[in-house]
Order: sequence, then C-alpha cells, then structure tokens
Amino acid sequence: MIFDWLPPTLIGVLLVLAGIGAVRRINLWRAGQSEKVDILAGLMAMPKRYLHDLHHVVERDKYMSRTHVATGGGFVLAMVLVVFVHLFGVKSEILAWALLAALVIMFCGALFVAKRRLNPPSRLSKGPWMRLPKSLLTFSITFFVLTLPAAGILPEGFGGWLLTVVLSVLILMSLGEMLFGMTWGGPMKHAFAGALHLAFHRRPERFGGGRSTGLKPAVLGGDVHGVSKPTDFKWNQLLGFDACVQCGRCEAVCPAFAAGQPLNPKKLIQDMVVGFAGGTDEKYAGSPYPDGSGGVQDVGNAVGGKDQIITNGLINPDTLWSCTTCRACVEECPMMIEHVDAIVDMRRFLTLEKGDTPNKGAQVLENIIATDNPNGYSPASRTHWAADQNLNVMKEVKQADVLFWVSDGAFDMRSQRILRSFVTLLKAAKVDVAILGDEERDSGDVARRLGDDATFQSLAKRNLATMSQYRFNTIVTTDPHAFHCLKNEYGDFGSTALDGVEVLHHTTFLNRLIKEGRLQLDAFSGGKVTYHDPCYLGRYNGEYDAPRELLASLGIEVAEMERSGYRSRCCGGGGGAPITDIPGERRIADMRMEDVISTGAEMVAVGCQQCTAMLEGVVEPRPVVKDIAEILAGQLKEMH
Repeated sequence: MIFDWLPPTLIGVLLVLAGIGAVRRINLWRAGQSEKVDILAGLMAMPKRYLHDLHHVVERDKYMSRTHVATGGGFVLAMVLVVFVHLFGVKSEILAWALLAALVIMFCGALFVAKRRLNPPSRLSKGPWMRLPKSLLTFSITFFVLTLPAAGILPEGFGGWLLTVVLSVLILMSLGEMLFGMTWGGPMKHAFAGALHLAFHRRPERFGGGRSTGLKPAVLGGDVHGVSKPTDFKWNQLLGFDACVQCGRCEAVCPAFAAGQPLNPKKLIQDMVVGFAGGTDEKYAGSPYPDGSGGVQDVGNAVGGKDQIITNGLINPDTLWSCTTCRACVEECPMMIEHVDAIVDMRRFLTLEKGDTPNKGAQVLENIIATDNPNGYSPASRTHWAADQNLNVMKEVKQADVLFWVSDGAFDMRSQRILRSFVTLLKAAKVDVAILGDEERDSGDVARRLGDDATFQSLAKRNLATMSQYRFNTIVTTDPHAFHCLKNEYGDFGSTALDGVEVLHHTTFLNRLIKEGRLQLDAFSGGKVTYHDPCYLGRYNGEYDAPRELLASLGIEVAEMERSGYRSRCCGGGGGAPITDIPGERRIADMRMEDVISTGAEMVAVGCQQCTAMLEGVVEPRPVVKDIAEILAGQLKEMH
C-alpha cells in the first residue's frame, strides 16, 4: 500500500533523533569532574538495581509501585518488540501477540497514571507532566491497532491508507513525546537518565541492601574547594540530578520545607539541572521555595550555566543553609538521588572559599579551630563533668575493653546528666571502660556539615593519632553525630587506629548488656512513652531496633508517632541548622513535639544529646524528654 513505509520510517527517524539527544545529554553530564566508574559492571548490575533496589523504595507507595511496574515495564517490553515487529518487519505472530500483551499491560498502567493526574497531590510537578497520561495511552492504543494485522487478528491493509496516515500521526505525537522526553529533556527524562544513574551511581554500596552515608572527603589544596559551579560536581552527580522524576516525595518529608524555610529538595535538584543544562527555571511546574514568612519565592528568576557560580543567580545560599542534613529526602527518593552530598559540596565552597557561613557559623568554626569544641570552652574543662565519676583515663591505663567517646556533651549541663546516667549503667554492668579525657577533641561533625572539611579532616587525623596510642575493642558514644563520624567517615584517612574496633551507639551497647544479663532493671511504672528516632542513628546508620528493645525490656510498649523509623521527622538539630539559624515560618522542633503530643505520650524517649536539647527547647507544657540511658538508670535494681 502507498503509505505502508510511513510507520516504520517514523519509528526509525524518531529513534535516530532520540539517539542524537542521548549523545547530547551524555555530553552535558560529562562536563562534570571525572569519577572512576566500572562501566561494564554498572551496566550489568543495572537490571537488578532497577528491579530490586529502586522498587524497594517505590514499593512504599503501593499504588505507584504497581502503576510503575505496569506502565514502565509494559513500555520497555513494548518498545523492544516494536523495533522487531514494526521497524525490522519480523514476521512472527508470537512476537506480535507478545507486543499486544505488553501494550495491554502498559494501557492498564497508563489508566492509573491518568487517574493520579486528575487530582494530583501538591508535591507532584504539573506542567508537561500532565501530558504524560495522554502520551502513554495514545502510544499503547496506536501500536495495539497497528499490531493487529501482524497478529493475524485483522487482514493486512485493513483501514487503507487513511488509517495508516492517522496511526502515523499518532505515532509522531506519542512516540515522539516519549523518546524526545527521554533524551532531549521532558517528562520521560528520568527513564533514560535514571537507568544510567543506577548503573553509575556515586554510592554503589547502597545497592543490595547496603548502606553508604558518610560524606566524601574534600580534596584540599586544589584550585577550588567544594562546588562553585555545576562543572565542579562529579559527572555522575550531574547524571543523578537528571534522574529526578519530580514526584516530590523528598519535598513531602523535608523538615525545612515544612517549616517554611527557603528549601525544597525537589526544586533544588531541578535547579541543578538548570545549572548544567543552562537557561532558567521558568518551566519548573512544582512547588517553589518558601520565602520564610509564609509565602513562596517567584519561579523564573533563577538563571544558570555550566560555568556560572551557582550561588550567583541560581540558588540563594540560604537554601543551602536551611538543610538539616537529615537524609529524609535521600531515604524517600525512588531514584536514589543524593541531595545531601550536593548541598554539603556547595556549602564547602561558601565556607572554604568565600568564608560566608551565616549567623554564628563563622564563630563556631573559629571556636572549633581554637578550642576543639563549638562553644569555645577551655579544652582543659572537658573532664570536669566526670570529676566525681572515678573513670579510668586512657593515658593512664593505656588499654580498656571499651573506650567511651564523651563528645561535646561534656560541656553542656543537660547532656552531662545523660553521660552520668550512662556511666552509672556501665559501672552496674562492670564494664571495663576508659575515656580519653582532655585528649579527646571534637569529632568534627559540625565543621564538616558546615562545609569546613579542612577543619574536620584535621580533627579526624588528630583524634585518630591519639587513639592509635591505646588498645581497646569497642568505642561507645551517646552522640549519634560523633558515632557516625567515627564509624563511617574516619576510615577515609588511612589510619589503622580503628582497625578491628567496633563503633557502637550507647543504645546498641546497652541492649547487648541487657541481653547478656549484665543489667538488672525494674519495670517502668510511668505513663505512656513514645520514641523519637535521631536522624544520625536511624537513617544514617540503620539502628531502629535497639532503642525500642531497651524500652520493651522495661515493659514499655512504645506509642509510635506517625513519622517514625526511617520516616522519622528531624528535630531540626543536625547539619549545623541551629547555628546558621535560617528563618522559617515555624520551628522544626515545635513540629516534632506536635508529633509527640499526638500520641498522647507523657514522655518522649530519645537517644541523642542534640535531639534532647532541641525537644526540651519547645515551650512547656509538653511531655518530658529523657534519654534512654536516663530512663534505664532510673530503673536499675538496687544490688545488695
């Protein structure tokens, strides 16, 4: 027939143009800094990462998980079969029937996409995304009709030239939208970039049930420290930004966004795309940044380019300083994008290159450099809290089974109560424990999150040098931030000081003592108790069970908050946020306390000195805030 050549020609031309777009997109990513990646191993691992790791996150939303499997899976299978059946003209009814089945599956998924878009939640981006259900439905219907003759259901030439022309127009509309959207930048962009992002992820340790949360060390002494412009990012970070599906799940869990501070992690990632691709954010169709006073910032004013300073016109520095580094956005992202890495990379430029750390930031960093602690206390006063505790000091005993890393709670009267409670428990269990005393320095957590990686690295190396002089099997700390640094970030500096040493949070250690029968406790007879998961213990290190098991050992049935476990709401105390103190509409700690109050609990148990300080800073009346060590110490049986 006269127009029989038209559909396969259109398919071929669209695939070629999509290929050209793919090369162009790849070149945009490759403008970033080099990063060693095993290309072949990544490509081989991609299917498993897609089917298992990515869908492990997507599965949290059952509706979207099933929709994605049907729509995405149906489209990929259909596209492969379209190439064989309609581009190469392979005569096989089996392939044709398989293509019909794939298109039916895709059509069913597309119906759910369409339903989702009838009244979409505010976190979903609108704009071009609203066309996606029409494109998906048009694609599946068009190729279904086009395939019927190949499957032997309709005679060849059915419908004549008119149907062929109509189907060709629909192919151009639907397949064009799908393929161009993948590689030239559109609603399907995440399908192309996302697959490659899984293959060449900057943190491959996250796949297969692994965990990778430690920040990458800054390279010091180079031309620039941190990220000043998009091309300073690693190339696979730029690829990761392009993988964003604009679902807004990060936006929905971000404490800074909820508090009305000028941060929306979804908008931030889209601004990063504007940065390396060039242009403005005028086409962004999602929630903008809050303006800190109950309103929102205008969209369309952000301008970027691959060699343009990011904080000069693309992103306001206050957006970066609003982040609490809680990793809720990373935990929720179905495309496994690393928002926090990018934010800290850009903070490093502001701090190390420009000296531009807001509010008390500069003073805190100066204090850490001068006195080894954020508040500028005399280092010699680090052990004053323990004057009556009769604790061994490492420089005197040289070795112990357990090194108690005291952290900066040593300088805070409220935190000292937690430290003393923990020591009481250690003594009751007859643990062989010692502290570093005045030799202990700040872990460097605050300096690192504020972007001063030079100070962090100096502190880490000095602490490692000190610990290398002594022998111990375990480090235990009541501070999840120090715990995270010691466990996940000190290992980057080539020291053998922690080789074979187990680093534990005090709740994990206490749970072991109870299971070993080394602590005898009375049942708790107080009121209802809820538990707040610290970000740096939970999302950063995966410890959710030990604190709850400790409370259960006292007969406490935890009244769980709606936002708990991996979805726990941040208290607002991480990432140096209380120091930079970016204005918002509300305080994050107040929102978290509302979560506590909604359970009807009379007490909130915590496992972090910073969380204790933030939650106790909420105006009373409110539930009592106690560290788990304090609760356990209060239930110790009298030994005769």
